[in-house]
Amino acid sequence: MGIYDERPWLARYREGTPADIEPEYANGLAMFEAAVERAGDGTAVQYFDSALTFAEVDRLSDGLALGFNDLGVQRGDRVAAYLQNVPQFMLTMVASWKVGAILVSANPMLKGAELTRLLADSGAKVLVCQESLYREVVVPIRGETELRAVITTSELDFIEGEPPGPLAESVRDRSEDAHDLLELAAAHAGRKPDPIHLASEDLAFLTYTSGTTGPPKGAMNTHGNLVFNSQAYRDWIGLTDADVCLGVAPLFHITGLVGHIGVSILTPMPLVLGFRFDPAATLDLIEEQGCTFTVGAITVFTALMNHDSAESRDFSTFTKLYSGGAPIAPAIVDRFEKLTGAYIHNIYGLTETTSPSHAVPLGTRAPVDPDSGALSAGVPIFNTLVRILDENGSELPVGGIGEICTSGPQVVPGYWGQPEETEHALPGGELHTGDVGFMDEQGFFYLVDRAKDQINVAGYKVWPREVEDGLLDHDAVMEAAVIGVPDEYRGETVKAFVSLRPGANVEPDELIAFCKDRMAAYKYPRQLEIVDALPKTVTGKLLRRELRAQEEARTVS
Repeated sequence: MGIYDERPWLARYREGTPADIEPEYANGLAMFEAAVERAGDGTAVQYFDSALTFAEVDRLSDGLALGFNDLGVQRGDRVAAYLQNVPQFMLTMVASWKVGAILVSANPMLKGAELTRLLADSGAKVLVCQESLYREVVVPIRGETELRAVITTSELDFIEGEPPGPLAESVRDRSEDAHDLLELAAAHAGRKPDPIHLASEDLAFLTYTSGTTGPPKGAMNTHGNLVFNSQAYRDWIGLTDADVCLGVAPLFHITGLVGHIGVSILTPMPLVLGFRFDPAATLDLIEEQGCTFTVGAITVFTALMNHDSAESRDFSTFTKLYSGGAPIAPAIVDRFEKLTGAYIHNIYGLTETTSPSHAVPLGTRAPVDPDSGALSAGVPIFNTLVRILDENGSELPVGGIGEICTSGPQVVPGYWGQPEETEHALPGGELHTGDVGFMDEQGFFYLVDRAKDQINVAGYKVWPREVEDGLLDHDAVMEAAVIGVPDEYRGETVKAFVSLRPGANVEPDELIAFCKDRMAAYKYPRQLEIVDALPKTVTGKLLRRELRAQEEARTVS
């Protein structure tokens, strides 16, 4: 009845793996302490050629936690991390928990006004930020915030010898009016903070939604949410301490927080970081560190396979691959598998589901919907109930297209300081995702699109994703985004924006004709523009609203 429960697929899956799991730990700090006890001398973070063991992370985070205490941070306070993918992110996270604080993850691409709004909304007392961001972004706005202190740190910390390519232009930029993270930790070396009890309902993070459909909101991810989905990653994919996690998702994002840091601590296994995504450097890390697992946006895999050196690279260890954050076209999966031999498994979740709610099991190939050509997002993970509802809130039968609504241990209790938004999106604790999709007879779910992105062509509904996937079937197309634009005759018509693969050459009319031969007359794009790159969030989601804004600006001008 639109609910995933005892479908045939789940019955088969139960033969090998339990359908339900019990969290092993009450909170993220207990999960980390267990990792230190089990694998203290094992690598926690591999940062280019430098490594930090779990014991070293423990000692440094002890000192930083005591430094937080000195700066007035108390239980329940918020500590913001404005950092790239560096070891200091994990140190800040663990140190925050050791004093009972809540980590606020801030996108390092935020500019002054955006960061000011996030700091004001979260009420953060302390900001830990990259030195390179301090003078340019933080100093001009610091007087507009309620920050008690700023702690800076450098991406060159922990680097021995010549900085690698992504850090080649980095320089130290110490500021007298900010504390240094490693100095603050060293000042308390050898001491431990007072023990603290964290309940599963206590908040571990405030993670801000990507803002693809409106202003960002602070999702309240609890320790229970974090522990459950860290374990879901580990058990669903079959990760062990012999695995190596490649951290390609931004650590400030829920995928990085849970699918990289959380699961790496829980397993425990090394987390390989490279400051920020760079295709060449990432290919080096995969080979040099023997990375086995990652979860990242499909744009990451697209960039890796389109790099000039991809065909000569060794991908033999890189076998447990998952992609989420944006829809995946079957054509991209096929191209990557042909190049590397590795299949990219789909995974689906939101900030509000603390990363995954659905996933394709390792070793299982996602089915493709014969009507739309969409690749399945997978089946609901452990302990998760998903319903498909129509616009009146009624459950739809198998195959019915409606809103995906999710309940489970990973769903957040609400949005920080926004009770009305919480009630709207989470009535009764069930998350109304805003994503449109359906379930097939085997219990596999398919995403159709965001409800707000639907295009109405003379009364016919067009989902952008279906047109985008069709364009990606063309060998010259690397990425595609589709929006609706005003049309005097049809009300709206379909416009596509396309970026091409390196060395490809094709005219817009040729791509339009390609789609016309493969799609209904109301679906194929009547307008097509070839661009160098498409606007995306840092996690790889297409920002169709930016394309719509560009089109509106053109119309006005």
